Amino acid sequence: MILKGKNILIMGLRNKWSIAWGAAQSAQEQGANLIFTYLSEEKRESIEKLLDSIPGAILYSCDVSKDDDITRLFETLKKDYGVIHGVLHSIAHANTKDLHNDFVNTSRDGFAHANNVSAYSLVAVSKAAQDVMTEGGGIVTLTYLGAEKVMPNYNVMGVAKAALECSVRYLASDLGPKNIRVNAVSAGPIKTLSARGVKDLDRILEAVETKAPLRRNVDAKEVGDVVTFLMSDMSRGVTGEVIYVDSGYNVMGI
Repeated sequence: MILKGKNILIMGLRNKWSIAWGAAQSAQEQGANLIFTYLSEEKRESIEKLLDSIPGAILYSCDVSKDDDITRLFETLKKDYGVIHGVLHSIAHANTKDLHNDFVNTSRDGFAHANNVSAYSLVAVSKAAQDVMTEGGGIVTLTYLGAEKVMPNYNVMGVAKAALECSVRYLASDLGPKNIRVNAVSAGPIKTLSARGVKDLDRILEAVETKAPLRRNVDAKEVGDVVTFLMSDMSRGVTGEVIYVDSGYNVMGI
């Protein structure tokens, strides 16, 4: 029960296949009080049905592309909870055409959009969260190997994830004096709704299963367990890191 009595905010839950859902299940098992955000009213009903299995879970709206939404969310959380102990930032988006085209053909607007939603949003969320994380804690975001290696069809999202990983290090430096740790989990490919936007996903999954040291892919719950660890006091000496949960695929050469 390493999160017993801790208030944990999960941002970016979309459905039961989401890594965010794996993290929610793990955190619930470890005693957390769970809080969720949703993007739009059209998504609210489906997420509420999913949360029926988590007693006491609360849902708030937040569009991370809007500073006013982020400010309002954390002001409400401060009023309702007093303190937050952990935040999962499970948010990323790129325009489909910018994923399906060669990277060299990325549009200016598409580049800005991917980096705004996928990378800058962590900065904006961390800025607001620090005032509610008065007892310290962990902020965790999700990344992928495409941030440092060229992965087929990942394109502009790889660049956005590279910016995200660098932001983790700078945020860790800024927030460390407040005992707030900032880390990233680099998950192996999983058939989430977002991942299905990447062409040839099945071929990537097959490559991991063939070449990774564990000879298998990972699932959302395995990633979620590491997220839980990083938001708990068990990881109190870890910050500014990218931790891989990919069956070891990232260590392999040819």
